[in-house]
Amino acid sequence: MTLAGTNVRGSSAWPCLGCLCLAVTLLHGQSSSTRDNSQEHAADDHKAAQEMEQRFQDAMAAQDKGDLEHAKSLLLELHSRHPGIFAIDESLGLLYVSREEFAAALPFLEDAVRDDPSSDIAFANLGAAQFKLHHSAEALHAFQRAAALNPNNSVTQEALGRLWMEAHEPEKAAAAFAAALAQDPQNHDLVLDRAQALKDAGHARQAADILAALPGVDQSASAQSLLADADEALSNYREAGEHYARAVQLDPSESNVWMMGIEYLRHWTFEAAIKEFAAGQDKYPLSTRMRVGLGTAYFGNANYDKAIPIFADLLDADVDNGLDAELLGLSCVAAIQGEKPRCSSLLKYAQSHPRDAKVSVYAASTLIGGQLSDENMRVARQLLDHAIAVDPKLPDAQYEMGVLRQDQMDWAGSISYLEQAVKLKPNFARAHYRLALACLRSGRQQEGEAEMDLQKRYSQQQQNDLDLRLRNITTFLVDARH
Repeated sequence: MTLAGTNVRGSSAWPCLGCLCLAVTLLHGQSSSTRDNSQEHAADDHKAAQEMEQRFQDAMAAQDKGDLEHAKSLLLELHSRHPGIFAIDESLGLLYVSREEFAAALPFLEDAVRDDPSSDIAFANLGAAQFKLHHSAEALHAFQRAAALNPNNSVTQEALGRLWMEAHEPEKAAAAFAAALAQDPQNHDLVLDRAQALKDAGHARQAADILAALPGVDQSASAQSLLADADEALSNYREAGEHYARAVQLDPSESNVWMMGIEYLRHWTFEAAIKEFAAGQDKYPLSTRMRVGLGTAYFGNANYDKAIPIFADLLDADVDNGLDAELLGLSCVAAIQGEKPRCSSLLKYAQSHPRDAKVSVYAASTLIGGQLSDENMRVARQLLDHAIAVDPKLPDAQYEMGVLRQDQMDWAGSISYLEQAVKLKPNFARAHYRLALACLRSGRQQEGEAEMDLQKRYSQQQQNDLDLRLRNITTFLVDARH
């Protein structure tokens, strides 16, 4: 292009929001130089404009040849001598962008939108650079401005939709994707994006209808997976399972195998989940989440001896991972019978993370339920002291301390901890049982009998607690699937 002319020069495309590319059209800028009526000044102005024009064209030629350093030098000189010209500022910003120097590009792209606040492309390019720098709020504002200036630009609307999704505003994202589709109705990816946004916004029925109408939906693994998500939200569980299976058949990717396994977990079909995750682990041995899924499926199926080594390996590989520690803790506590040597990883984590009260309780419980040595009792008490200090309202910590006191034959000393446990969690069946034993041993017959009645009333609670924890884990895995 020319600085004073109307020719259009297209810039090279550059990535925005992952796969999105924005192309820049450079608009002509206005020189701030003033002119008087004298012929001499007019000639000087004309000469200066020609020189500036030539320097700019030299910069563009250097950029076309790949000599970005020379192009940058020429443009920086022009910027210094002639500030406030859109084409120069935008070109400089995009030159830095082409070198992925987004922080350096930002001030020039900001200058460009001030030079020409009517340029939607300038705002879009600014927003893309801000996104690359993880300035998400600023990027969203820039793309909103770009879309307001030109609502018919499908690329801008697509980028805006993805930013709204990142901002957890799926309703607004769906509207942006719809605007993009109005300009590009055959765009398969945009249909999927809109359906995802609608599903996330609570409009699963609308999402499913859009996907069902998509040409070639039966041959699209992405569409099948999303249809499965929509059917799951609509409680169409049989159809959801069929769509997940079809997605795996079309594309046995790590992501699709994972979602098929999660679908089995979600409905507690643990044998099928074990088979799916085991096959997935064989195919994708580096997939951490596949191992987490397999361990969870073993846990749900009460195969604790198989779940423990999986979670122990995961924790050993990532020694600060609280979720892996919790999963290992749940498995070690649930495995009442047999040796549990791999649970030593749990103890190591708990001792190095004293602020993790929940895992400290799991580790203490494993020690208390194991060999009753003086050292084990000392370490267990230390862990429980830490847990109670961190979270005095954690009923399991109070309960385990009561159990520890009873194992040391301090029946009277256990009562206060167990009373606190049932106060914090009135339907805590095991705590009522232990409290009943302590009261009976301490000569408090009537209280002991009352606690035993409460234990019988809440006898199902132990299994319910385990089920609830498993549901919470499954929910976490579903939410963290991406």
